[in-house]
Amino acid sequence: METSSIPPLSAPTGAASATPPPATPDQRALIQAVKAINATALFGDHNELSFIMDRNTRQVVVRVVNRDTREVVRQIPAEYVLRLAEEGLVK
Repeated sequence: METSSIPPLSAPTGAASATPPPATPDQRALIQAVKAINATALFGDHNELSFIMDRNTRQVVVRVVNRDTREVVRQIPAEYVLRLAEEGLVK
């Protein structure tokens, strides 16, 4: 198969940069609060608190994650609630 006429792959236009934008004061305060909570081992010696943004619903998700296995121990809101929100069934 001749491949000389196929153009090389390039990064998509508007691709995200490798470095994230600097954190706002509110984000820095949240990061410090989560670090403080995790340091207390409130969720157990092997678990940690994390926050993520669900890409589809743009909802903040709070998770307790096992540090060793990265398994999600608890999540608020639950995954099925996020999928319902994605379909417009829950606000």
